[in-house]
Amino acid sequence: MERHSKTKAVFIDRDGTIVHHTKTFVVRLSQLRLFKFTPEAIQILNKAGFLVILITNQPVISRGLMTPSEMDILHDGLFKRIARRGARVDASYVCPHHPDGKIVPYGVKCLCRKPEPGLILKAAKDYNVDLAKSFMVGDALIDVVAGKRAGVKTIRVKTGPGHERLDKMYSDVEPDFVTNDMKSAAEIINSVS
Repeated sequence: MERHSKTKAVFIDRDGTIVHHTKTFVVRLSQLRLFKFTPEAIQILNKAGFLVILITNQPVISRGLMTPSEMDILHDGLFKRIARRGARVDASYVCPHHPDGKIVPYGVKCLCRKPEPGLILKAAKDYNVDLAKSFMVGDALIDVVAGKRAGVKTIRVKTGPGHERLDKMYSDVEPDFVTNDMKSAAEIINSVS
């Protein structure tokens, strides 16, 4: 089978980037509150020809609060909400693992939990993505580290709290861009691509 030319993608974090961060574990769609700018930001990326792919750590699975299929249903509902506002998220890749998790087989150290680049690399393989023309956007330095390890440009947004403990570990890591929110990140991507 002949491979088509590579595409470009924007990998986006979920909590604190496209939805409001919550202090409790998210297990229901009603807990996901979109930032008002999220659909417009994703529209900008759609129109610019980028795939938009969600990349998210979800330790609620390793804690037994949700199953992977329940997480898929939750994300499907979130993407339908975004689609009703005229924007498209093309896929989601979820790390269900956490080293302290209690549910077999998810209570392990893995290569897909950010700051590891595994989810980005898997999505890039699945969608034939040119990593050199792609971006990772998130509110935490672990998003930036994962992006850099995968070979994409990185943007840190200021709409979420980041990841306090891990951000200290990676305090020497600099994103390619820092901006206020996902909409301004989309505008940066559009202007430099």
